Amino acid sequence: MSKSIKEALESTFRDVQVSFREDNRMAVTAENESVLPILRFLKDAGFDHLSLISVVDWIEDNLFELCYFLTPYMQNDDEYTDRQKLHIILKTPLPRDEPRFKTVIGLFPNAEPYEREIHEFFGIDFEGHPRLTPLLLERDYEVPPFRKDFDTRKYVAELLDSVPPIETKKK
Repeated sequence: MSKSIKEALESTFRDVQVSFREDNRMAVTAENESVLPILRFLKDAGFDHLSLISVVDWIEDNLFELCYFLTPYMQNDDEYTDRQKLHIILKTPLPRDEPRFKTVIGLFPNAEPYEREIHEFFGIDFEGHPRLTPLLLERDYEVPPFRKDFDTRKYVAELLDSVPPIETKKK
């Protein structure tokens, strides 16, 4: 099954790279314009569960790598089929300078909190997202806190140096 999905992807989409990390993990790398059609293709092929969206910060290459993790829902409670054992990671590069990507909420509604979290922690804008409002953080940051160029020491010093010390009681 995994080889037929690989062949179908390579014959349907230009400039797609498909490789196997392990027997049950397939990595697909594609350009931005192909991601939504590939996600639609994979969903129609039975990979209908978006289990995660994540980001890798390749600071030395000035790129982010947006990663979509897809699996099929289990159909049989007794054992997994070959298709159900396959996990697909779809990756696409984004520039770090002004990272933008189209939302996939129309295809996978459960992408909504993932995209909000990625926007908040990495600063990636998801065009068409209905509400890119803060999900977890309480304040704005000059550099989003999960980027590799976020200065943790500077942040901690600014935050904690402003806290007044606790006076100790004299006996």
